[in-house]
Amino acid sequence: MGFGKSAGVVSKRMWVTARSRVGVLGHLRGSRVVGYLRRRALFLLPQLIGITFVTFVLVRLLPGDPATRILGSLATAEQRAEFREKLGMNAPVWEQYINWMRDLFRGDLGISFFTSHPVVDDIRDRFPATLELITISLIISLLVMIPLGILAGRQTGGRLSRLADRIVFGYGLLAGAIPDFWLGLILLFVFYHQLGLAPPPLGRLDIGIQPPPTITGFYTFDSLVTGNFQAFSSAVRHLALPVATLVFVYGGPILKMTRQVMSSVLDAPYIEHGRTLGLRDRTVILYALRNSLPPVVTITGVIFGYLLGGAVLVETVFSWGGLGQYAVQAVQNADFTATQGFVLVAAVFSILVYLLVDIAYLVIDPRIGT
Repeated sequence: MGFGKSAGVVSKRMWVTARSRVGVLGHLRGSRVVGYLRRRALFLLPQLIGITFVTFVLVRLLPGDPATRILGSLATAEQRAEFREKLGMNAPVWEQYINWMRDLFRGDLGISFFTSHPVVDDIRDRFPATLELITISLIISLLVMIPLGILAGRQTGGRLSRLADRIVFGYGLLAGAIPDFWLGLILLFVFYHQLGLAPPPLGRLDIGIQPPPTITGFYTFDSLVTGNFQAFSSAVRHLALPVATLVFVYGGPILKMTRQVMSSVLDAPYIEHGRTLGLRDRTVILYALRNSLPPVVTITGVIFGYLLGGAVLVETVFSWGGLGQYAVQAVQNADFTATQGFVLVAAVFSILVYLLVDIAYLVIDPRIGT
């Protein structure tokens, strides 16, 4: 009885000590995250200024004259010159940039030449459609590619493992060779034109169905929350092909990275030691997955940034009405203000995604940032 009581006291003390250590480590990890965010914040503004300046200059080197596109080819030279003067396009580039930055800090991105609406309003109305498309594509990519990568990376020598490895190899070749817009056109031809299973590529909902009340701008979420199951069903059907296109093309790097890292980690000495001690295969896989997370998180962040660019042509193919299609129309119509607004949003989005990836690194691996 005495021995059992003392052992219980020691166990309790060990548990309390371990719990206090976990609390201290959590506090230290939180302080490291705050310190890291402060350091990164010092570089965010210079990065954005550099990106906006380069974009501002490059956009003005694009072929096409906004005055000619808006006024038409029958406009006289005097009318075009007056239009440029009205928009301040005759001023030096550095002066135009300073004026644009001044308006930017006031929340004004200018007026779109193509839509005649404020660029801020256009972006606010269209960005939820793009964000819904790329977010759902990323979630499905993770749910499909990570388990398949784990299965292929186990290298057990079994039939299922060999099959998964061959699928990964063949899929990697296809995903890297097929353009996203071409795959979207093929899917439309097969599932809409030939089989009649997909809805026409005319936006996010069927004609005649009203959008749900705006909560997040995601039609799937908003319609589900408000109980509009007709709109939810239509939104899911319209999402199917563009999401399948993005998942197929951009899910490949996640799959290959997961396979490669898992295969390397599972061959590590500590994993072999754990198996020798009799750990279950599921436990070993979970330990290996935890140590494989940093590279997988990195490639996930990179792919999320790429999806915003990939959505540009995919949205055009499916007439999605999002920010990507808006960017294509802006470039085609030499709409400087709209193009600059899209690049600014894309830059901010990418910076925030990479910032979240770095924070995830700090949370996953306590050795980083020490």
